[in-house]
Amino acid sequence: MALSVSIQGYEGSFHQVAAQQYFGKNVNVIPCASFREVVKIASNKKLGDAGVMAIENSIAGSILPNYTLLQNSGKLKIVGEVYLPIKQHLLVNPGVKLEDIHEVHSHHMAIQQCMEYLDKFNWKLVETDDTALSAKHVHQRKSKHIAAVASKLAADLFKLEIVAPNIHTQKSNYTRFLILNRTEEVTTIADANKASINFETNHTKGSLAKVLNIIADEDINLSKLQSMPIAGTNFKYSFHADLEFTNVEQFHNAIEKMQALTEKIVVFGVYKNGNQ
Repeated sequence: MALSVSIQGYEGSFHQVAAQQYFGKNVNVIPCASFREVVKIASNKKLGDAGVMAIENSIAGSILPNYTLLQNSGKLKIVGEVYLPIKQHLLVNPGVKLEDIHEVHSHHMAIQQCMEYLDKFNWKLVETDDTALSAKHVHQRKSKHIAAVASKLAADLFKLEIVAPNIHTQKSNYTRFLILNRTEEVTTIADANKASINFETNHTKGSLAKVLNIIADEDINLSKLQSMPIAGTNFKYSFHADLEFTNVEQFHNAIEKMQALTEKIVVFGVYKNGNQ
């Protein structure tokens, strides 16, 4: 039986592409209007089996509210990740040519990502809530004058043609997606070589530097360090860190040594690096 996985956005979105890349083409997706809903459904075994949530983009940076959602959920662990190249295409109904187009619809970020190409034409650019939803609307309206900027998956789902492929300006544009599962269902992942944690230092002088030295001494690569305000405090911060290692014992040793310099450590997940 295929898994049911909550995703942000509609069918044909890059979240669905990431879900298929991790779980396989037959995965059932549960479209959600918000990341909060993704977490809510993934946390409830009666609603879904897992969740896929974008956490950062190589151009736009971190999606900070999603770190907070992960931290506050208390029920989910990271069990994997997907690094997905974001490839935007110009989609039209079958038979439509470039000279037929009057309008291009898509999410504002997708439009911005493709502005160098779109600027070549005198098209009206219409911002929408979602790239895949724009593709669906083009299909439903059967118009020869409206195009959408969206993924190849959206083209396949809604029987559209790619009249211009890879129109994004930055050819190296990746989004990192987290694969989330309920804590009670998580098992040890063989050959895990990456972990995500959140920690609070004891706020003494040099405490953060000492924590970072422990990570370095264990020959662990600190691939990400993101400060997060601690709710209810005045300018105190916790830190989200992504750690890459060769042997999971390196990670366990570092966590043990960090205990003396931190007030709190939460391990969000120990999993395989998706960028290898």
